[in-house]
Amino acid sequence: MITSVGIQQLQQRIDYQFRDLELLKLALSHRSCGAKNNERLEFLGDSILSLVVSDFLYQKFSDSQEGDLSRMRSQIVRAESLAEVARSLDLGSELILGQGEMKSGGHRRDSILGDTVEALIGAIYIDSNLDESRRCVLNWFKDLLSIADEAKPTKDAKTSLQEFLQQRGHALPQYRVIETGGEAHSRLFTVSCTIDLLDREFTATASSRRKAEQMVAEKFLATLEIEH
Repeated sequence: MITSVGIQQLQQRIDYQFRDLELLKLALSHRSCGAKNNERLEFLGDSILSLVVSDFLYQKFSDSQEGDLSRMRSQIVRAESLAEVARSLDLGSELILGQGEMKSGGHRRDSILGDTVEALIGAIYIDSNLDESRRCVLNWFKDLLSIADEAKPTKDAKTSLQEFLQQRGHALPQYRVIETGGEAHSRLFTVSCTIDLLDREFTATASSRRKAEQMVAEKFLATLEIEH
């Protein structure tokens, strides 16, 4: 459980002083600790984060098309980026978790950390207003926002490989999960992929099927010397 000293130090790190400290505690409470958790605040914070980032990109990149703006936003608000922000604020040490999540290392898990960032944004909005929420988001995400670049809108590896093959009349890549392992809270997926253009198969292992598919597509792109 977060202490009064921890609360003060956390408020210094996030650069916001709560009027209602119960809102802060609620934002830090994962669903594993009971019915009184941060999921509703997370829902609200997700929308506010998307709005603030969208507005920032719209103002900064006035000549960019909708597709480019959407790709930049997705890079900034993706789960990995949210977890990066959470770690920069040292939120993991202040999370309120159920016994099971505590034992399984939930304070280090990207999904839980990212959800907590969104819940904090929602809590700040309820505690104050949209302007304060915006100020915090722009402060916490300043490093990610500073490197947003519309000049090089990148496609993910799976999309690049698929488009390359389709443009040359080849069949789509064939992905399949060949093995799953790990503990329930940290699953590992091994995915294989084949394409009719090359007589070979690549495999990759990651914490999700999607990540493994992206990794194996990257291997084909590297072999075919395709940039994306």
